[in-house]
Amino acid sequence: MKQLIIIGAGGMGRTLYDIAREAVGYGVEFEIKGFIDDNLSALDSFENYPPVIGKISEYIPQRDEVFTFSIGGDSRRHCIEDLLSRGAEFINIIHKTARVGSNVKIGKGNIIGPFTTLGADSKVGDYNMIQSYTVIGHDAEIGDFNRIDTHVTCVGGIRIEDESTVHTSAVINHKVVVGSKAKVGACSFVIRKVKEGQTVFGVPAKKI
Repeated sequence: MKQLIIIGAGGMGRTLYDIAREAVGYGVEFEIKGFIDDNLSALDSFENYPPVIGKISEYIPQRDEVFTFSIGGDSRRHCIEDLLSRGAEFINIIHKTARVGSNVKIGKGNIIGPFTTLGADSKVGDYNMIQSYTVIGHDAEIGDFNRIDTHVTCVGGIRIEDESTVHTSAVINHKVVVGSKAKVGACSFVIRKVKEGQTVFGVPAKKI
């Protein structure tokens, strides 16, 4: 059985610990070994978690270990790629309540949260965090290293490129494209293309 290491022991890391324990394959394909975090004392004031077993910056992956991430922001891709260069293997963490439709294609290293829907013929790339109660519509395409928060609705046929963030309760309208490294504010309704690197907010969403 593989030993799962969670990168980051903050609030999202602790949340991901719970998601992983309720994920497809837990107790059969993997069990949770612990966390890595550059703050070795990150869990000192918390109970009932496995230990922080090393620093992210120094950790050497072992042959029986697999990884998932909880860190966000601009450092996430660098951190993942750094661990990959040291031999880390990342797995998908898919909550048992997630609904995965027909012909969905999912890459590697993704987190699919509770009660999330991946619609028919949608595509999800690598190292994405798709949080609870979010809907990825039919034929949608999600690239790599994106963060899509809770209660987001991605209507059918949309495309989110790479390294973008879509915040809580946003709606991406039919066939809209969100460019790489863009940010969509919470509760926004996006009805036109978001260019690479843009931040948009509002109803309808506008550049800010």
